[in-house]
Amino acid sequence: MFKSIGFINKIIKILILSDLVLLFGWGLISPILAIFITQQIKGGDVKLAGMAIGIYWLAKSIIQIPIARYLDKRKGEKDDYYFMIFGIILTSLVPLGYIFATLPWHVYLLQLIHSLGMGMNIPAWGGIFIRHTDKGKEALSWGLESSSIGIGAGIAGILGGIVAKSFGFTPLFIGVFVLGIISAFLCFLIKKGLLPKEKITSIPKEE
Repeated sequence: MFKSIGFINKIIKILILSDLVLLFGWGLISPILAIFITQQIKGGDVKLAGMAIGIYWLAKSIIQIPIARYLDKRKGEKDDYYFMIFGIILTSLVPLGYIFATLPWHVYLLQLIHSLGMGMNIPAWGGIFIRHTDKGKEALSWGLESSSIGIGAGIAGILGGIVAKSFGFTPLFIGVFVLGIISAFLCFLIKKGLLPKEKITSIPKEE
């Protein structure tokens, strides 16, 4: 796996690393979010935890489609770039909100903000990734992306429970915020490699 990384261009490497750092952070929270809700939120129970997760996935799935369509209509990669970074930063603020959350509607609001952030980030990140993937290395690039976040999520799942049990929820949420900011910072490293409007061509429509 590590040997294969050397054959991938710089922008793809940075995008994969940024995604890994971001999702590693959220992987720390995922295993214990339901426990946090039942213990720290007034009236929190398994139903509320399920509702919170459902709100995130439904809202994100709906939000990202119009955002993706908008980005496709805009030539050049600056829009994708700024949507990606702003989405990561917005998502990264959510764990800080959980530190102060006490009521069910706080959880719902934070999940909506999370869904908006990821709904902005995912289509934008994917658009840049696709355009910069080396020809003939498409499967390898996506394989490295999937494997890296899979390994990261596995490690994060183990560490998240340990950290929460040893130090509590607050340090964990702060850690996820910091990782999110690092993920956004990494994206700044690809700015010089963004494609201008004239270098992005559209696939001709079928008659």
